Amino acid sequence: MKALFVSNDPSIFVATSGARARMRAYAANMEELHIVSSANKDAREEQDGNLFLHPVHSWKIFRVRALAERAHALILEHGIEVVSAQDPFEHGLAALRAVRGTNAKLHIQVHTDFLSQWFIKSGNWRSSRVRMPLLNRWRRRVADEILPKADGIRVVSERVKASLVARYGSRIPEPAVIPVAVDSVVPEPVRLPAHPFTFALISVGRLEPEKRIEDILAALSLVALHYPMVGLFIVGDGRERGRLERMVRHLGLVDKVIFLGERPDARALMGSAQAFIQASAYEGYGRTLIEAALAKVPIITTDVGIVGEVFKGYEDVLSVPVADPTALSLAIVGIIEDNAVRQGLPMRAEAAVRAHLLQQDSRRGADAVGDLSTRIYKDLVRTTKSNPDT
Repeated sequence: MKALFVSNDPSIFVATSGARARMRAYAANMEELHIVSSANKDAREEQDGNLFLHPVHSWKIFRVRALAERAHALILEHGIEVVSAQDPFEHGLAALRAVRGTNAKLHIQVHTDFLSQWFIKSGNWRSSRVRMPLLNRWRRRVADEILPKADGIRVVSERVKASLVARYGSRIPEPAVIPVAVDSVVPEPVRLPAHPFTFALISVGRLEPEKRIEDILAALSLVALHYPMVGLFIVGDGRERGRLERMVRHLGLVDKVIFLGERPDARALMGSAQAFIQASAYEGYGRTLIEAALAKVPIITTDVGIVGEVFKGYEDVLSVPVADPTALSLAIVGIIEDNAVRQGLPMRAEAAVRAHLLQQDSRRGADAVGDLSTRIYKDLVRTTKSNPDT
């Protein structure tokens, strides 16, 4: 099979990147795999075995058109059978335009819970207002146009599948649930940098609006009044870092919050913290929750992604509503004060994750599939065989 991905990850043009390694694995199952992605000016056309990389250099405002035109030309030149977009938004629109007038099928990947109210909602009376991108409203309308025209859809969780089925019903093909791959090998814990905390929370992720780190900081300010030994490590970087640092100063938390930036050993650092905390507005899957469970640390999280699917709230993790710093603060206090909770949660969460990963392995075995890349390949094959009137 010859496939083309319309990608949103320019790191595929870096030969040593994890994204390139994943693309090589996908290509191993195919006759040819072509990747079209926006890239910096230094990226060039490249062949890596049967993997073909095609950078697109354009201004952001013209990116969809440029991606669509390049992908359309490649479909005609190479006889591409299926085009898979990495999201149902800008890249989905480019893929939809690319397949028009060709025999190629359209496959859409949905990695985020874009039908969550929090995809477009900024906050409520209990929380800070977070500057969610104005583009998100447009993206939802674009997805409404694209998904009913898809020949195949891959989602990363049952939550996302249920939201799509509820909104679109029989207008879309049944989504295939193919979770995000997570390495089950747990790295040895790495000590956190020197700190004065006796109870260290850790948050790991991009510092972007949808992660709602503001709510964690607000919760910490409430907890610190009564438990001054609590502190927070923030691992990750992003556009919100400057604003979050200003908030830390405004709340008087300078001696209780440490920004570590991007860390390649983020997973190993989790194992040295007393608890993992996440306040995301929405998640498609929630890989860091899996990683935290494997690191055997208590988890505090909003009810997003695989919470309710892999984890049971108040049994495996402490789950709270989105945009509720008070609820987050009570969960932190619960872990600090209750030794049974502090010890029991990690054991049950790890068991839930091991069962989840085992189930994925058994499904792969039942399908004679060796790994995630082959499951995606089989979903693409299913798409090429779909009814053209779907």
